[in-house]
Amino acid sequence: MSIFRRAALPDDVRRVVPPGDRALAAAALDGGGWVVATRELLCVVHDAADPAVRRAWSDVDRAGFDPREAELTVEWVDGAPPLTLRLASPVSSRVPQVLRERVQSSVVLAEVLTLAHGRRVKVAVRRGRGGTLFSQVQADPGVDLDDPEVLARVDAAEARVRSASGLPR
Repeated sequence: MSIFRRAALPDDVRRVVPPGDRALAAAALDGGGWVVATRELLCVVHDAADPAVRRAWSDVDRAGFDPREAELTVEWVDGAPPLTLRLASPVSSRVPQVLRERVQSSVVLAEVLTLAHGRRVKVAVRRGRGGTLFSQVQADPGVDLDDPEVLARVDAAEARVRSASGLPR
C-alpha cells in the first residue's frame, strides 16, 4: 500500500474544483482548511463558500516545501505576498510533488536576462488554463522595463521564446 493516499476531500471543499477540472492532490492544513491542487488551479480553502486562493499554475513564480516544518511556500509572478501553508499530515501528502509538477508543466520555455547590477528579467512562455500559451515577463525589483536598452533586450528575448514555442511574434 502506498504512503501517498489521497486525502478524503470533504464535499464542500470538492465543490471549489471547477467543472471539467479535477483534484490531483489535496491535504488538510494545520489549523483548518485545505489545499487542493487541480490540473488547472491551486486552491486554498478555509471556507468553501469563499476560497482564499484560486489561482492558475501560470501565476506561480516558484514554490518550495520544507519537510521539517511541513510548510509549502508559493511565490507569485505578480508580486503578491508569498503564500505559506502548513500541512497537517505532510508524510502522506502528494501535494508538494503535484505542486512542483504543475508549476514545471506550466513553463514551456524560459530565458533569463542578466542586466546591470545583477538584476534579472525572466521571459517565459507559459501554459495557462485550458492549455493556452502566452508570454510572461517578470523583472527583479528596480528593473526599469521602460528603459530603451532594457526594453530592446526583453523584446528580443520574448521574440525568441515565442518563436521557439510556435507562438507568433
